[in-house]
Amino acid sequence: MNIIISNTSKVPIYEQIKEQIKEQIINNQILENEQLPSIRQLAKDLKISVITTTRAYNELENEGFVTSVAGKGFYVMPTNKDLIKEQAYKSIEEHYLEILRLSNLAQIDKKELQNIFEIIERESTNE
Repeated sequence: MNIIISNTSKVPIYEQIKEQIKEQIINNQILENEQLPSIRQLAKDLKISVITTTRAYNELENEGFVTSVAGKGFYVMPTNKDLIKEQAYKSIEEHYLEILRLSNLAQIDKKELQNIFEIIERESTNE
């Protein structure tokens, strides 16, 4: 498991950890039923507080990505495609709201936004 923390990010450290683990689960870099590092080990490896890693793991559990087994640690739950899709919807909505905010601020109209999206789409399919 590879986690990189940015101390200069506005995103809280526990959330950085949570999102990176979630992404690795979705991309099958961390496999179903795989045990995650212990809370203490992850805190030690990342040189952060045990409280921070505990919060990240608890949020992952609340979101249905991992489960805790008493006395054994945290394990990756079987992939739930509906849950992953719902998480993607939520992320897209958040990003879209930010795009709308920025486009309003810069007075970019809907047609210009559509052109930007089409250019990005073309470029991403040519990679």
